[in-house]
Amino acid sequence: MAARNTAYLLVGLLALLHTWGVAALVEVKMKDRVEVFRGDTASITCTFTSSEGVAGIMIQWFFVTQTGDKQRVFYQDPTGTVVDKGTPFTGRISVNGTGATGAIVVTISNVQLDDELEFICLVNGLTEGTGEGRTKLKVFVLPDFPTIEGEQKGISLKDGKSKIGTCEVKNGFPWPNITWYRNTAPLRGAPDVLKVVLSTTVESSGLFSVKSELLMKVMKEDKDDLFYCEVNFFVPGGLRMTETPHINIIVYYPATAVSVWVESPKGNIKEGDSIELQCRDNGNNPSSILTISDERGEHTIDSNVLVLDNVTRLNSGVYQCASMDMDTFEEISGNTTVFVNYLEPAVVVPKGSVVVTQGKELKATCNALSSLQTQIVWLKEGKAVSKGNSLILKDATFDSAGEYVCVVNVLEFVGMETSGTLHVEVQGPPEIMKPDDTEVEESFGTTVDLTCNVRGFPTPSVTWTTSDGKILPPASEIASWGEVHSVVSIKVTSDITAFCNASNDFGTDALTYNIAATINTTTPATTSTSISTTTTTTATNTSATVKAETPIPPKKEGSGFIIAVIIVCILLLAILGSVLYFLYKRGKICGRSGKQDLTKDKSSKDNIVVEMKSDNTEEAVLLGVNGEKQPPSHQGGAYLNVQK
Repeated sequence: MAARNTAYLLVGLLALLHTWGVAALVEVKMKDRVEVFRGDTASITCTFTSSEGVAGIMIQWFFVTQTGDKQRVFYQDPTGTVVDKGTPFTGRISVNGTGATGAIVVTISNVQLDDELEFICLVNGLTEGTGEGRTKLKVFVLPDFPTIEGEQKGISLKDGKSKIGTCEVKNGFPWPNITWYRNTAPLRGAPDVLKVVLSTTVESSGLFSVKSELLMKVMKEDKDDLFYCEVNFFVPGGLRMTETPHINIIVYYPATAVSVWVESPKGNIKEGDSIELQCRDNGNNPSSILTISDERGEHTIDSNVLVLDNVTRLNSGVYQCASMDMDTFEEISGNTTVFVNYLEPAVVVPKGSVVVTQGKELKATCNALSSLQTQIVWLKEGKAVSKGNSLILKDATFDSAGEYVCVVNVLEFVGMETSGTLHVEVQGPPEIMKPDDTEVEESFGTTVDLTCNVRGFPTPSVTWTTSDGKILPPASEIASWGEVHSVVSIKVTSDITAFCNASNDFGTDALTYNIAATINTTTPATTSTSISTTTTTTATNTSATVKAETPIPPKKEGSGFIIAVIIVCILLLAILGSVLYFLYKRGKICGRSGKQDLTKDKSSKDNIVVEMKSDNTEEAVLLGVNGEKQPPSHQGGAYLNVQK
């Protein structure tokens, strides 16, 4: 009974509360912003709670237009879900969740810049209770890489604020921010010193392009500074940064000092070199002009460089480089000293040629004026014979004659040298240089060359003669430097004595050649039973040995007489042999009778054998003691045997 009364009491209380109009409580939670890159998909979440529970809840999504109006894009209640048509999101929006879990997610695909709006999630309870949440959708686009362009023309210190450069970054969303840096320090605006001019452009695509110009009053120290831009831009969830390349500007400033120097050659300069002078000032002013001058006047320069070719000592002096500012006509200068080293031609005393008497002394000097220390060497035939500027020839001989070269070298420069020559003649009687052998043996008919080398001064005259007073013409003769080389050719027809006679104003000299003319022939025995002895027949100044098997040398001009004499001698011997044989047969010799045995030993010392050889091809006939013809084995020699 008591329980029933309690139930009635509760129902009555609820009815009373409803009658009093107590509203239901609905709480909605959403993020303040959702960030996404253009073209990506955005997800907006709406979570809610209600004192009546989530059943029977009605959910609506709106976006706020540019004019501030609300436009619904989505509706959901317990009976179903409806996506509104004719909105910018129709076809791109989808919803996840039914609201029964207290959360619902709206997804927008292919987000564009125009989608950057505020979205509203409106939740209605079963009664009149309502909750609302708002989220801003932020869209981002990465900008292009920034560019920087420096001022191409130079900037003068006399100018005010001048344009340093321009930085630009294009096609970003939202607009990027540009900050200028000098070296590593950011540049901030300062009156009368620095100014940054910023401009923003909205492209047709809705993206932003930002340009920044830096204006600054430069100083000389800025000539080495590096300028660049730092670009900052937003991305989903943070901030990014990138930098432009670094640039340098040209600063024009007046010079305060001028330098001039010899660029080449390094070190000492000598005559014949090419000199390169360079001139620089420490300013950077296009209106300034550089000139180089010396005591002879101004020189034309090209790119601050002066080149002097094949310099001489006359190019020595002080060179001045002047810099003039054509705007103010102010001039400053600097200078350097150039010294060109020199070596004058060598002077030899005595000059040219000198004659010294044999046995006397000769003194000569050699000098060359130079700005540097020199070394002097005397050469003869390429060999050093003396050092220093003096040449002394004591007790001069013919060996002292010849050409002497004085070479003067500058020690500090390789190849810097000069030279002079002195020709020395030693006067004296001729002197014939004796050959190794003056006794000559040559065969008849040959030609022999005899040489005679003579030296002396004045140059000797040479004549060739024979012992019988005949003058021989030289085959060749060369005379130079007080020497004579004479050659005579003699055909050998007999023993000859030839003389080389040399003479000049101081005396004479002679050389004797003895030539012996020879002919040698030899013939061996033809049989084992024949023992030959050699008979040598000598003509005037002629030696001849004749043998059967050795051919007589071929006849030459002048040898016919000798051969005829030999043949006559052989015929006389043959006749003598016949007479002796006849007397022997008659018994007139040594009391012997004609019946003696002719086969007696042929090795007797009294046997006379005459061996004869002929040039022709006729067969030789050998005669025995009885006048009979001998067998062929004995041909080639004639034997005459006389038995005592």
